[in-house]
Amino acid sequence: MDLNYSPGEVAFRDEVRTWIRESLPEDIRDKVLNYRELTKEDLLGWHRRLATKGWVAPFWPVEWGGTNWTVVQRYIFEEECETAGCPPIVAFGVRMCAPVLLRFGTPEQKQRFLPRIYDGDDFWVQGYSEPGAGSDLASLKTRAVRDGDHYVVTGQKIWTTLGHYGDWIFCLVRTDATREKRQEGISFLLIDMKSPGITVRPIVLMDQGHEVNEVFFDDVRVPAANLVHEEGKGWTVAKYLLGYERMGTGRIALSKRELVRVKTLAARTRVNGGTLLDDPRFRDRITRVEVELMALEITNLRFLDQLRRGDRPPGAEVSMLKIRGTEIQQAITEMMMQTAGPFAHPYRAVDATAAFDTFTASLTGRYMNLRKATIYAGSNEIQRNIIAKATLGL
Repeated sequence: MDLNYSPGEVAFRDEVRTWIRESLPEDIRDKVLNYRELTKEDLLGWHRRLATKGWVAPFWPVEWGGTNWTVVQRYIFEEECETAGCPPIVAFGVRMCAPVLLRFGTPEQKQRFLPRIYDGDDFWVQGYSEPGAGSDLASLKTRAVRDGDHYVVTGQKIWTTLGHYGDWIFCLVRTDATREKRQEGISFLLIDMKSPGITVRPIVLMDQGHEVNEVFFDDVRVPAANLVHEEGKGWTVAKYLLGYERMGTGRIALSKRELVRVKTLAARTRVNGGTLLDDPRFRDRITRVEVELMALEITNLRFLDQLRRGDRPPGAEVSMLKIRGTEIQQAITEMMMQTAGPFAHPYRAVDATAAFDTFTASLTGRYMNLRKATIYAGSNEIQRNIIAKATLGL
């Protein structure tokens, strides 16, 4: 097993690093590194820069705009983007809906949707979770009834990330409520968010941010041509999509970048006549997280080497990346809060003369927001069950 980059891979890394340095707008980078909200225009602007370069969808087939990079090159690209402070490529279109269309879509669906996803013409969002159907997704109740050449959709989705930006939403809906097994009778629909009968309501979170939403469907008519795969076979599509979602949740390069920042902040935080970095308990915690992050990176590189050698692709064990990656992200935000102390407060003090720092004040919002990391893409408790059953045979 070889966990080192080849000379060609090192040269590729340098090429990507140089292009990002020359192409990433400074104001956008500043927003990312200082945890400020990115607008729809910010996200799509970076998306379109990557599309113009030909790098927005590396894993797509070449005929649809893919790069033909190896799995290691794709990993290097994502690592360099996160290290440099690039905005994320919004996953719902490029990394989730598009792979589904490439695997299950009709030729007409591919021709209609894929070029617009690639160019950033449509902003896609995900319609999976419902009240009472989150980790237990098969309990979903949003229904779609066939009416001629349309489906009539009625129900509700919740926690719809960036739903207020959405042009299109891919949804799991129940087309047959008579099936005994809950995973059967579910279908996968593509729905235009401008359709009459759709209402998007914001959910304001603890950090006062508007990132997620409720989406209501009241007799929304959806062309039957927007059904992906077979009616009643949407669970097959859902499982395929979730595999793509979980591969990207570890965010190792992001955690490496943030851990460096924790050390920098701790080294200038004065406590007990020294710095926070001198405190044995704090230093011990940083060391533990750093070791865990190194182990996670090595695990990820093992999976990449497995793919590079053409071996069996990783299965349920890839959930390890999701579990440890998100737990490390949360641990880093907790240490960030500790470096800021009383300045890690989201609101300016009532006393206008009191010390206040915009950056440290943003840490509370980030800490709160990252509580969700161990829940989305399948809660970590569910991921442990998957590993126990599918990998360990328990």
